Amino acid sequence: MKTPFTRATAILSATTILSAFFTTGARSESRSFRSSAGPIEVSTVASGLVHPWGLALLPDGRILVTERPGRFRIVSRDGDLSPPLKNVPGVWASGQGGLLDVVLDRSFADNKTLYFCFAERVDGGGRTAVARARLGEDRLQDVRIIFRQEGPLSSGNHYGCRIAQADDGNLFVTLGDHFSHRDEAQNLANHLGKVIRIAPDGSAPSDNPFVGRADARPEIWSYGHRNEQGLAIHPVTGGLWEVEHGPRGGDEVNIIGKGRNYGWPVIGYGVDYNGAKIHAGASREGMEQPVKYWAPSISPSSMAFYTGTLFPSWKGSLFIGALSGRMLVRLSLRGDEVIGEERLLQDLNERIRDVRQAPDGALWLLTDSKAGRLLRVSPSGK
Repeated sequence: MKTPFTRATAILSATTILSAFFTTGARSESRSFRSSAGPIEVSTVASGLVHPWGLALLPDGRILVTERPGRFRIVSRDGDLSPPLKNVPGVWASGQGGLLDVVLDRSFADNKTLYFCFAERVDGGGRTAVARARLGEDRLQDVRIIFRQEGPLSSGNHYGCRIAQADDGNLFVTLGDHFSHRDEAQNLANHLGKVIRIAPDGSAPSDNPFVGRADARPEIWSYGHRNEQGLAIHPVTGGLWEVEHGPRGGDEVNIIGKGRNYGWPVIGYGVDYNGAKIHAGASREGMEQPVKYWAPSISPSSMAFYTGTLFPSWKGSLFIGALSGRMLVRLSLRGDEVIGEERLLQDLNERIRDVRQAPDGALWLLTDSKAGRLLRVSPSGK
């Protein structure tokens, strides 16, 4: 079955500063919603973002946000948006592509290093690229592209891309199948439909499962994926969890094991957009089963394990944003088993693109639209 590996530590050191921001920052709107944890408050901290995609909580209380058209913005403690940061690499903002995920290095407080991924234009199409940089006052510094996806190019769809950093510093990155090339997810000779594991300089760690094989890319950690939009490391087991889009039905939550095959497009629980059959079946020997799937689809976008105390009854839950589902999903877990599902914020009627937990236990969300917002979720009155 799926095996756990190194554990990530995602708690920032400046909790006091962040908590002050979270409880005093300017908000233009606040609404209350019902939940199993009691009334919850959703506050708009910033608005006017254009298709925001990823967020990172900075130690000084500000929040770094990516916008899909190719901009980094910093949200101040008062909810103000900075001008776009300078020195961002060229981004191909077409279709589902653009500037995508961003994560802070585990030693960000000392080295100011961050990692981000984006759709890069090349002759005839696009591919996912991963870069590292240092965050300056108004720009990115020492920008270096450390990885470029190899394989048939995308016309604008299914790039992935989420990043998670493990305790050992290595990066896990999700890479989509580019939509038109789904069979390539089973081809180890390229990076389409894969989860990769790379060192912070972009090299392939020597203990990756396919290192040394002439017919496989050394960066590959797992394969047989479609369009992976969420990635998180379990805070207790150290296991890598992933969520990906199915076609019409068959969105999946998987626990990612070293060298494992997750079946796309050979097995699955959905059909093609025109109703045609895609899969040979729902299971096959040598291919992994999801721990959870949705039919019909909810279009999952991101994921975060909850370790905080602000919502005590939710500790240990897995939160997943939903795009077409327009909600925040909470999965109850028992070990590696999903035992319950709660659908939250459906009356908000927003495409939830990203979800992160802050050190004070609040949840932060990005809504995906031309008028996107940064939201804080907390118990009412807190």
